[in-house]
Amino acid sequence: MNRRQFTQRLALGSAAFATSTRFAEAAQPGSFKLKYLVGSSMYGELPLSEILPDVRKTGAAHIDIWPRKHGNQREQIEEMGQDKFGAMLKKHRVKLGCLTHYDLGPFGLAKDMPLAKRFGCPIMVCGGSGPKKLTGDPLKAAVKAFAEQMKPHLEIAGENGVTVAVENHANNLIDSADSIKWLMEFRSAENMQIALAPYHLESLGVDAKGFGKLIEQLGNTIAIYYAWQHGMGCMTKLPKEQELLQMPGRGDLDFTPTIAALKKIRFRGFTEIFMHPVPRGIPILPTAGETTAEINRARTHLEGILKNV
Repeated sequence: MNRRQFTQRLALGSAAFATSTRFAEAAQPGSFKLKYLVGSSMYGELPLSEILPDVRKTGAAHIDIWPRKHGNQREQIEEMGQDKFGAMLKKHRVKLGCLTHYDLGPFGLAKDMPLAKRFGCPIMVCGGSGPKKLTGDPLKAAVKAFAEQMKPHLEIAGENGVTVAVENHANNLIDSADSIKWLMEFRSAENMQIALAPYHLESLGVDAKGFGKLIEQLGNTIAIYYAWQHGMGCMTKLPKEQELLQMPGRGDLDFTPTIAALKKIRFRGFTEIFMHPVPRGIPILPTAGETTAEINRARTHLEGILKNV
């Protein structure tokens, strides 16, 4: 299959995806809007009682729940009970949009699918599984093998109304642009999608124009787009002003080609404004209010770009 055929196949898959997944919304005529998702990990281990009231303040209606070590909101749900969690969601007019589970891995997601099904959560995020640091034909073969291994897990996910979104995480089987494209080529079902993280691709040399091109190639096989740049990284403790360079509008990455591409494909997935603090498990800023304000500053930056593309 050549690159043109691959792109055509993705386009066909995107059209089917719009009608077959629960979180996809039919493209409407008129102005294009981003649909925001708030990651609970942005608030570290702050209680859900402080986070949920702020979700709507960020222009979002959905929350992405993270477990330890990046947050502990999944554990909080267990401690309070699902009934109380459901009542809190209802009180604050928030929906469960995603369960992020690097802890369970792609082959262990069934463990938390009952929670996803109960709350109508449409997405679970994980990493890929397989050998690392491959390129060329060995990488292609490994991605194909992973896609084959995922068949029964995608069937279970489908029964629970869940799309499995694989993030292109550094030092992972699915980390490069090629691995992402091959995963979408070899997937056995449309409820396997991509959680696209520019941060990791920047480390591999993808630039602003490259992100735009990749998004156009993938189309609406992207379940989540993380509005997240590399800045000065997230692995070493830095002064806060340097750590925040991961956020849109602070670092050097021009988000214009990305936003233009999302608009061009009429992106139906979630946009999650994102960064990692050091150490993991703390809020990106000391309080929920400050964290919410920083998310909104980044959102204002993205919306400003959207108005002009």
